[in-house]
Amino acid sequence: MSARKAVFAGSWYPDTSFECEKEIKNFLKQSEPGKFKKKQLFGGIVPHAGWYFSGSVACSVINALSQGNPPDVIAVFGMHLHDASPCYIMTEGSWETPFGKIKIEQQLASELVKRFDFKVETALNYTQDNTIELQLPFIKYFFDKVSIVPIGVPPVESSLEIGKAVVEISENIGFTIKVIGSTDLTHYGPNYGFMPKGKGKKAVDWVRNENDRIFIDAIVEMNPVKMLKTAFDNNNACCAGAAATAVAAAKHLGAVKAETVSYTTSYDIMADDSFVGYTGVVFE
Repeated sequence: MSARKAVFAGSWYPDTSFECEKEIKNFLKQSEPGKFKKKQLFGGIVPHAGWYFSGSVACSVINALSQGNPPDVIAVFGMHLHDASPCYIMTEGSWETPFGKIKIEQQLASELVKRFDFKVETALNYTQDNTIELQLPFIKYFFDKVSIVPIGVPPVESSLEIGKAVVEISENIGFTIKVIGSTDLTHYGPNYGFMPKGKGKKAVDWVRNENDRIFIDAIVEMNPVKMLKTAFDNNNACCAGAAATAVAAAKHLGAVKAETVSYTTSYDIMADDSFVGYTGVVFE
């Protein structure tokens, strides 16, 4: 069966297993996986910029999720969508990574398509989008045998029902599952047409300490409806639907607490008038 190409490999992240592993080992030096070793983690939130900017944050979250028994399936919610966008899913085949192919969990995906209206993507016909693909080398590295269901969800409350259904269907089939939601935070500066605080340190501090914090607080509260609203009101999440749906799914799995793993911005890596915020969160 056909495999979806890793179209961002070689640009947004390395295109060989050797170079990916080298990057991952460097990221792990910056993380604290031991703090989650005895905790049951149900899922997390990860950013999706190029690995140079946010790879360490995503790696820390996915590594934390790998502590303990591996799940059968990981549902990955993502895609840059607006409130009028359709939902997207792959229902069969696989997705390439530098570490090898990741199989699409066909049974779970097919059941979801029976319940909800999806635009079904294939290995040869899909919308090019970085939000899910950037996580796949980490998932393959830390969860070699896991299968995935990649799902694009718009920032609307009806998307939350998809998250809950992912959990219910998995339980009915007998799968163990974890969930990941992919979003970056405030996109600030002239490149993004959003600069209410001008330029310089004042702008950076506002993004870090105020605008991004509003969305992160909503994640930590595990309030998916609030997440959707604050993203709409404050322009502080590019894929609020994916993040909120992951929270809804994690709560349905039994998560009662969220913990921030890390936070950074692209400004911390490369100071510029245009920059983006990134956070990593786990649910336990």
